[in-house]
Amino acid sequence: MADHKKTLVIVESPTKAKTINKYLGKDYMIASSMGHVIDLPKSRIAVDVDNDFKPDYITIRGKAKLINDLKKKALASKNVLLATDPDREGEAISWHLSNVLKDKNSDIKRIEFNEITEEAIKEAVKNARDINMDLVNAQQARRILDRLVGYYLSPILWKKVKKGLSAGRVQSVALRVICEREKEIENFIPQEYWTLDAIMEHNKSEFIASLVAEDSNRIDLKTKADVDRVLSLIEGKPFTVKKIEQKERRRKPQPPYITSKLQQDAARRLGFSASKTMMIAQQLYEGVKLSGEGQVGLITYMRTDSTRVAYSAVNAVREYLQKHYSKDYIPDVPNVYLNKKGAQDAHEAIRPTNVFRTPESIKNDLTPDQYKLYSLIWKRFVSSQMTPEVSQVISVIFDVVNFEFRASGSKVLFDGFTAIEKEESAQKKLLPALEVGQVLMPESFSPEQHFTTPPPRYNEASLIKFLEESGIGRPSTYAPIINTLFKRYYVVKRGKQLVPTVLGRLVNDIMVSYFESLINIDFTANMEKKLDMIEEAHNDWVSMIREFYDPFKETVSHAEEHIGDMKNILDEETDLVCEKCGKKMVKRLGKFGFFLACSGFPQCTNAKSLPLGKCPKCGGDIVKRSGKRRGSFYACNRYPECDFATREEVSERSCPQCGSILFIRKIKKKGEMLVCLNEQCGYSVTLLDDDKTETEVNVS
Repeated sequence: MADHKKTLVIVESPTKAKTINKYLGKDYMIASSMGHVIDLPKSRIAVDVDNDFKPDYITIRGKAKLINDLKKKALASKNVLLATDPDREGEAISWHLSNVLKDKNSDIKRIEFNEITEEAIKEAVKNARDINMDLVNAQQARRILDRLVGYYLSPILWKKVKKGLSAGRVQSVALRVICEREKEIENFIPQEYWTLDAIMEHNKSEFIASLVAEDSNRIDLKTKADVDRVLSLIEGKPFTVKKIEQKERRRKPQPPYITSKLQQDAARRLGFSASKTMMIAQQLYEGVKLSGEGQVGLITYMRTDSTRVAYSAVNAVREYLQKHYSKDYIPDVPNVYLNKKGAQDAHEAIRPTNVFRTPESIKNDLTPDQYKLYSLIWKRFVSSQMTPEVSQVISVIFDVVNFEFRASGSKVLFDGFTAIEKEESAQKKLLPALEVGQVLMPESFSPEQHFTTPPPRYNEASLIKFLEESGIGRPSTYAPIINTLFKRYYVVKRGKQLVPTVLGRLVNDIMVSYFESLINIDFTANMEKKLDMIEEAHNDWVSMIREFYDPFKETVSHAEEHIGDMKNILDEETDLVCEKCGKKMVKRLGKFGFFLACSGFPQCTNAKSLPLGKCPKCGGDIVKRSGKRRGSFYACNRYPECDFATREEVSERSCPQCGSILFIRKIKKKGEMLVCLNEQCGYSVTLLDDDKTETEVNVS
């Protein structure tokens, strides 16, 4: 009698299960593990440091019923295929599932695919393999390493500073660079400098020439006196064309996205946080229901550091280009991109699974955010296989007395890969036709005072770029690192900027003072390399952790002994009086920021929101409140006598005209404004660039 049992395929998510089920047919049964089923317990360290760091894994709370269901399905199946994500974490999930199910079915294999398409799934089934224990051990090593750091350091912070704090191996490095940048900004001393432009006109075309040299040496104008000296020598003098330089510039396309670059571009161009980008990318990868097609995986796996692309995908995009563009847009040989040093190269770059599935063709089946991110990925992939943009760059050097002025212009000769983005060309920078020896008289001069500016605060995009370039973390860790900093109230967002809180700076000071070697950038990057060596079977995970643990434990013991009690360092006495007992109110730090509490605690438990500024309607105090349905908002503390309320975020500044607090108003495609909501005032300020510090212009 023939065996009619089905093959059980286990994936992580129900969405992924739906998409795969479409391709495998009636001989397969698809089930979901709903992510991890086995992990270290949260309540204890669960690592036996005296027994080769053996982890004590448990069934995750709430997963027992699901595991029993998977066991029943495994028992009733011919064999089991584990189809978790194609990375270390996915391999570890498969290993745990294998250990859970092996008593019910001994025929368990692992399948791996980079995209959820029919061809990729069926090819993976043909090439089922055993669990890769090197990948598992690399993931185990990371998990145990982070558990040791977290469970030894966090209690020190609880004891010395405040309960609920945490210190992580990579998270602490990210916090450190944010805090160090803040110190740079605070300590920055602006330096005055000037520029001098000549407004020129020729053949009814106006252009600008800028002062660049004196006696063939670069000139620095530090004061207005320097500018006045130059003007006294050149005013009324002719400008003679000394030299004309023409160069052809070829701007090559960018490679298809890796995880970090996708997160950076989505932050800059779409305003997405790293976690939002990864959430939407996961949806596109696992599958979206398309009209007439059903559940379809739209992009390849979104956690990758490789720019490599499959030959079939390259051939497909070249075929697409041949149908929609002339041959000038298609390189004779496909473009190939080198990976950055240290890339694992485990997966392809992020690309559409079918390049002929254009963003516009499926727009109605996607949410607005899915459409935006898919468009970004699709355009980047298609443009990566196109020819360069070609521009002509022209520089004209004018000689006047012994000074040189430079005018520059450019024009696009061929748009190349930018055609896919429909970018604006540089036609606006055209210079009029000029000849060597030609003499012009400037229309006027434009001297301008400037001050040097401090380095910008990090935003999510620039922090991810820093972590990537420093070799800290991996594609799957960037978003969780940033989320943890927000969750612990170590960092807040001001516009797009990441600003360390008082608590964040205090924790960072402790970490730098007592654990500098642990949160050193080079040390952390080196640990990533060691984890890679475990994955590549060049290093033993137990030896690697032992090498780390012994000096680490000594450092922890020293810190426990020498860090003083800082529990009250964050408390700040105010002039406000408790209305219940008459004692002074104290500004204290809670789970979600500062609040006011009675200094008579625990005898008096009075506590309330911290006043953030003056109400623009009645002059009362603005406080933050929580709504039942739509989250937090800001309102007057005199409610119900005053009904002022808004969801616009409070800024740290007061209105210079009426003294009310200013609110942050987001304006689509224009950035942000600070506005006074006092109807009799109406003051407003536009923030020019929220990646820079405190740059603004009054537009009221």
